[in-house]
Amino acid sequence: MPKAKKIVASSTIDFYTINTSSVLPLPMIEGGISAGFPSPAQDYIDLKIDLNKELIANPASTFYGRVKGTSMKDAGIEDGDILVIDKSLTPQDGDTAVCFIDGEFTLKYIQIEPDAVYLVPANSKFQPIKVTEDNNFCIWGVVTYSIKNHKGRKTKTNKKTNP
Repeated sequence: MPKAKKIVASSTIDFYTINTSSVLPLPMIEGGISAGFPSPAQDYIDLKIDLNKELIANPASTFYGRVKGTSMKDAGIEDGDILVIDKSLTPQDGDTAVCFIDGEFTLKYIQIEPDAVYLVPANSKFQPIKVTEDNNFCIWGVVTYSIKNHKGRKTKTNKKTNP
């Protein structure tokens, strides 16, 4: 199966093409996964899911992006996460968007006001950016999904413990 091809690298996001011609049906637990009390284990998983069909509504205008940085960490988007970005969507106030401002890509919430647009981070260490006429600015695409990168993160289930 062909891998996604990197098309643009920036200091905040690496962009990749998508390949929706590939099909990889993955097993899916039909009844859901309990986050409370454990449910009986299923002997087999019959339902299949294709992430291309689930995550990509507009293949010709959709790209993947790998996040670099922490400006959206309080929104649950962290360094190394993968974004599904749709360029065909009309940006709405409050959307998480990939924006191009003065030669740089950035990932922020967009706040649309009658007289201004603000790019708002989800991390108190960063300041909102007011977009003015003097900026070279466009909203490049709207984030439709964020896929978490749990690789290498410590959790209770993968910490080494002494008996």
